[in-house]
Amino acid sequence: MIKNKRFIFALILNIFFFSAFSQASINLVNKAKESGFTLYWDSLSQAGLLEKNGHQLSFSLDKEIIVLDSVLLKISDAPQLKDNQLYVTQKFYDDAAAFLNQKSENPFKVGAILIDAGHGGKDPGAAKTYKISGKNVTIQEKDINLKVAKMLYERLKTYYPEKQIILTRSTDVFLSLSQRTDIANSVKVGENEAILFISIHVNSSLNKTSSGYEVWYLSPGYRRSVLDKTSMESDEQNLYPILNSMLEEEYTTESIMIAKFIMDGLQSQIGKESKARGIKAEEWFVVKNSNMPSVLVELGFVSNEKEALLLNDDKYLKKATLGIYNGLSAFISHFERSQGFTAVK
Repeated sequence: MIKNKRFIFALILNIFFFSAFSQASINLVNKAKESGFTLYWDSLSQAGLLEKNGHQLSFSLDKEIIVLDSVLLKISDAPQLKDNQLYVTQKFYDDAAAFLNQKSENPFKVGAILIDAGHGGKDPGAAKTYKISGKNVTIQEKDINLKVAKMLYERLKTYYPEKQIILTRSTDVFLSLSQRTDIANSVKVGENEAILFISIHVNSSLNKTSSGYEVWYLSPGYRRSVLDKTSMESDEQNLYPILNSMLEEEYTTESIMIAKFIMDGLQSQIGKESKARGIKAEEWFVVKNSNMPSVLVELGFVSNEKEALLLNDDKYLKKATLGIYNGLSAFISHFERSQGFTAVK
């Protein structure tokens, strides 16, 4: 993950020259398993991660720059796709093995988790009125979001007392989208510590039969500035487009991983009470302007009466909260290379 620190550039002098073509003949999936590397590959963003011993190597299809522990950049042979299989050269594998087989003395940790309860105050978000026990009750998105956000905050605070757990709002107040992302981007963490951002929302549709929960991440088609160009030396600034693209793709890959863990957690807890609509990509303002791995969870549809009644039930919201927590916990454990989950599920 990208940290708020100066990047160490380890680029060799031929950065601007095409390396000689090498035949990629090693099946990376098979070789990674054989070598004890954990491999994550996303076909949509065409980016992947290799992990071992607390180290992380990020790469992208057909690109010669690999990112080592998010701070070191190195030239290697570009991975290639053949018959829908990922292949690399011997040089790529040797570079990866030399780095990943080192013992890590100071592995990365998740230092802060930001929980954003969508809407609030004068902005109720999605809302619908239903008759419950003979009374008209208006179910508002802002209230559901805040309940889940606060329950998630309490659970994370209990099981991760050493981490910063932060709510963008803890009461029924209005915050603009830019205020929310400013809060996220202003969080300070220590050396080798990362930040996660999760935004909680509820859906609505003109189609009253629409139902289910989904997790969104930033579309790989959107490119943002994650590097501070002004902090780079003048002779490094001409590399900015390449470096920014590589590091932004790492955010996307990690956001997809978080989304998958959360989706698995929700499915496990909610079961058949609601349906999983899957993981999706979008360019939400609150996600795309956060300079960190970020996801947005849609808990269900208030426009669907059956699901709205579930979303109005604290017992159901506790299940959804536990699902999100379990997903985050699984990602944290994976990221920090623990031997098991931090908390009992």
